[in-house]
Amino acid sequence: MSQVSEQTVHVERHGAVLVAVIDNPPVNALSHSVRAGLLDAVERFERDDASKAMVILCAGRTFIAGADIREFNKPPQEPRLGTLIDRLDACAKPIVAAIHGTALGGGLEVGLACSYRVALDSARFGLPEVKLGLLPGSGGTVRLPRLIGVEHALTMISEGGQIGSQEAREKGLVDTVISGDLKAEAIAFARKVIAEGARVRRTSDLPVPPFDAGLLATKRTELAKRYKGRQAPQIAVDLIEKMASTPFREAAQEEYRVCRELIGSNQSKALRHLFAAEREAAKIDGVPADVKPRDVNKVAVVGPGVMGRGIAICLLNAGLPTTLIGRTEESLAKAIAAIRKTYEGNVKRGTLTPDEVESRMSRLSTTTGYDDLRDIDLVIEAVTEDLEVKKAVFAKLDAALNERVIIATNTSFLDIEALADSVSNPENVAGMHFFNPANIMKLLENVRSSRTAPDVLATITSLGKRIGKVPVMVGRSEGFVANRMLSKRSREAQFLLEDGATPQQVDKVLSGFGFPIGPFALADLAGMDVMAAARAARFARMTPREQQCDIVDKLAAAGRLGQKSGAGYYLYGDDRKPQPDPAVNELLAQHRQARGFSHRDVTDQEILERCLYAMINEAAKILEEGAAARPGDIDVIWTNGFGWPPHLGGPMFHADQIGLPRIKEALDRYSALVGEEYFKPAGLIERLAAEDRGFYG
Repeated sequence: MSQVSEQTVHVERHGAVLVAVIDNPPVNALSHSVRAGLLDAVERFERDDASKAMVILCAGRTFIAGADIREFNKPPQEPRLGTLIDRLDACAKPIVAAIHGTALGGGLEVGLACSYRVALDSARFGLPEVKLGLLPGSGGTVRLPRLIGVEHALTMISEGGQIGSQEAREKGLVDTVISGDLKAEAIAFARKVIAEGARVRRTSDLPVPPFDAGLLATKRTELAKRYKGRQAPQIAVDLIEKMASTPFREAAQEEYRVCRELIGSNQSKALRHLFAAEREAAKIDGVPADVKPRDVNKVAVVGPGVMGRGIAICLLNAGLPTTLIGRTEESLAKAIAAIRKTYEGNVKRGTLTPDEVESRMSRLSTTTGYDDLRDIDLVIEAVTEDLEVKKAVFAKLDAALNERVIIATNTSFLDIEALADSVSNPENVAGMHFFNPANIMKLLENVRSSRTAPDVLATITSLGKRIGKVPVMVGRSEGFVANRMLSKRSREAQFLLEDGATPQQVDKVLSGFGFPIGPFALADLAGMDVMAAARAARFARMTPREQQCDIVDKLAAAGRLGQKSGAGYYLYGDDRKPQPDPAVNELLAQHRQARGFSHRDVTDQEILERCLYAMINEAAKILEEGAAARPGDIDVIWTNGFGWPPHLGGPMFHADQIGLPRIKEALDRYSALVGEEYFKPAGLIERLAAEDRGFYG
């Protein structure tokens, strides 16, 4: 066997089979050197009369996991991926793609241009470009439907999901699934192809399989609802429609044109920004990358209420034995029943099997005492939001646990430092703020105190990833980042009602911006009793106008608790759809009169600016205080926690798109209208606006 090094691709001979090995760690991205090296390998293969078939495989942990995102904002450099793909497709001898790990984006397009595809049983396949506001640009939309059918291909392309090897084989994407040595089996497969005549199979020569005429219209409606405001999913349908009625080459050219156009779009820039920001958020400010997390093999959750149950489900799903601690056997039995009911819902939806449910439930244990926690590595406290109650729980934990156990609180606004003061080892205390419902929401706001040990910070970040969350580290601050900013939006939404807006107008403006639900429909969903209790907890720290803006209290006192009572800001029938209620308009009119506010026409622009700019201004203060390390962390928090539309990049990215000088001008205007205590521009905004820079400048 001979071996020749060719940049990030080297070629090996195995008799009549040439093997091109891509070695471009960490994920074998299709950088220029990989494209050039692979193109050279194909040309060498065609010149070599002794080689009858070629295998493309990758070193390391994965097949080609996509394009090199660092090249997106640079001029295309030959050989472009499309050039390489065309060369693979035109090859006069068969090429076998041998796939392990993930074949994603351009990596899958390379495989689609080969004559054959073999894969390890653990491999996965996808075209995830839509998640970055892009679409395949090198044949994905014209080849994949020819192999697996239009309906399956459209789902993969427009939603960006992945399928496994077995499903890929069933759909016709993969020829053979391998469970042993990929390289050896792929070479054996290539030799079999040679023995059977070395037939070349070009996906580009295949006809488009027939499909239901109504599929495209149905998919457009579904995507519009699921990906509100996003361009790329709808354009995916356009490309599939063109592919189905256009010659291959013409459809491929249109695909490339659209891909290049999308790369320059604001939506793609925003989504690529979030992609990078999410990875940056995993880096803990001030903690060296070589700090190792502590081992976490067993976990306990204190508090069997709604949040505690949701957190327990997250842990059980990740394979962690979990002990749920409650005050009574009755409360624990209720929690177990609720957790099982959640899992049974998963079974009905087909996302879990009954055996998987039993496996997860078997990892759950319960106790009413703290003496059984000696072998626990981490405890998450999720009791009521009362500092003294939490301190009492911390004292019990401190007495029962060994000195290395991490104690994390799920508090959403209480002082981490005060809780750390109540234990013997404050360096083991941190916050893990889950969002309701904890087993569904992706965001995990991890909170550091001034004394939290670096390896504790590394541990809660690692655990967050392990349980499928997007962890972001934040600092000490009332409401931390997410709720602190939300409180400013909520304040302005309430003040806007006093000024003359209606709940439905405010909700329409904010849902029109891209939020999945408006603040008043959201309040009705949460429950007015819950909202009133949260307001009461913050009452002493409110300004006089906030204290006197007691619309929530009036609704709760009137028994208008939201969806659960059939009336809140809106009326609700059996379908649970919100309907405007004249009684609320009357309540608001009486409130304005009592408070001395005169009704005025509030424009949609004022609603949007006051709600968004109040949040952005507060975010600037958070950055000034160091409660968030980076503006990108805030964008990740809001897109994963409170439904900020991802294609708008998050509040800080969006602010830069608008321009901070323009935002400062609006803040000054609303300072005069609403009050300086609410809209005086943060010092950071003042400085950056004066320099005509942005948060990312």
